[in-house]
Amino acid sequence: MSNEVLLGAYVFMLAIWVGNEVISKVPSTLHTPLMSGANAIHGIIIVGALLVATALPGPLGTLLGFLAVVLGTINVVGGFVVTDRMLQMFKARPRPAKPAEKK
Repeated sequence: MSNEVLLGAYVFMLAIWVGNEVISKVPSTLHTPLMSGANAIHGIIIVGALLVATALPGPLGTLLGFLAVVLGTINVVGGFVVTDRMLQMFKARPRPAKPAEKK
């Protein structure tokens, strides 16, 4: 086994451990808003997909780039939709008007 594979495996296991430690410390009430925000931030995937689509010549590169752009767009839009639904839950509901008092 080469050193590059061992280094990659070490970084992968370290990323799993760090991700588990960070996510386990987030209170459950904040988990969904953080995840929806993280999905929205993944717009960088679209930029990477566009770069891949232009870097790979031929129809395979175009197809992979197109699929990556479509899936990245679904992820970003889904993140915004979930965030919007979460924010709707925290809006104050209008209170019914009080009946006028008689003098």
